[in-house]
Amino acid sequence: MSTTQPTHIEEANLVQLLRQQDKLALELIYQNYRHALFGTICRILKDERLAEDVFQECLVKFWRYGPTYDPKRGRVFTWMLNICRNAAIDKTRSKEFKYQAKIQSDDELVHSQTDNVKYEIPTDQIGLGEMVNKLEPKYKELIDLVYFGGRSQREAAKELDLPVGTVKTRLRTAIGMMRQWIKA
Repeated sequence: MSTTQPTHIEEANLVQLLRQQDKLALELIYQNYRHALFGTICRILKDERLAEDVFQECLVKFWRYGPTYDPKRGRVFTWMLNICRNAAIDKTRSKEFKYQAKIQSDDELVHSQTDNVKYEIPTDQIGLGEMVNKLEPKYKELIDLVYFGGRSQREAAKELDLPVGTVKTRLRTAIGMMRQWIKA
């Protein structure tokens, strides 16, 4: 894939290219969204090599499922981000990942986390960081844990000592607020 400067494309045009399975769609996704998508995967996996593999799998999923993407259900970036996030979480739950985590020594783990992973989701490029920061702390904390930290709703509930229903309600509320801000 090319690493040239991002080429701006209207979302509707990108969706059309995905539906047609045009190779240009993947090129444009790579140029415009790779940092945010790869950053999401890296934050969850904390392993650059593994994140590269998962990102490649996600590109294949974009290609394969592009014709079924429904813009009525959300933005294409959100759709892609969810695919990446879910793929990374699935990887952390795999036997291979758990086995690798067990055999890696504490020293190697500390070094790999501090030396190799320096990826942040450039949420400011899409305005998401600003929106999340506008949320009340109880909502912001959940968004950080679930969407950026890779926790399941059940794991977040346990970590914050909240009922799962409360976590689901707060996440729905937070997403609803951000949706309204996007529309405004």
